[in-house]
Formats: sequence, structure tokens, C-alpha cells
Amino acid sequence: MAKYLVNILISIDQFAAVVFLGGDPDETISSRLGKVKRANRGHIPWKYGLGVPRLVDNFLNWVDPGHSTDAIEDDEGKDGLR
Repeated sequence: MAKYLVNILISIDQFAAVVFLGGDPDETISSRLGKVKRANRGHIPWKYGLGVPRLVDNFLNWVDPGHSTDAIEDDEGKDGLR
């Protein structure tokens, strides 16, 4: 049952990455934010949505410092829109 719930949470995470960040359907928000930061010298530009991605990134980094850059999945993201 725990694995089932984890899979649901991951699918919600991936769905949100597509909807809010134009990401690949198989990539998490953390990975997408990490790639955006890596491409923009550690910053998330405003074009990625009224500061919400920044808030998410700040929260994730508060819980786990360096989370978004550590979560980068270089083998994912080729089907993203941005």
C-alpha cells in the first residue's frame, strides 16, 4: 500500500511539472527546477510563473538543502516544452 501511495504522489509531482513548468511528462518538479536553475546561474526566471516555482524551490531547499539541483534527472526532460 505504501508503494501505491508513493507512485500516486510521484505522478502528481510529474503532472504538476508539466502543467506549471512546461516540463516532460516523466520528469519531477524538482528535476525541472534544478535544470532551470542550472541554465540560469542558480536563479529561476519570472517567466516560469509569478514566483510560485521560486516558492516551491525555496521550500524544497529549506527541507533538503540543494534538493532541486541534486534531483536533476539528465536522462529525462527531452519532451518538455521549454
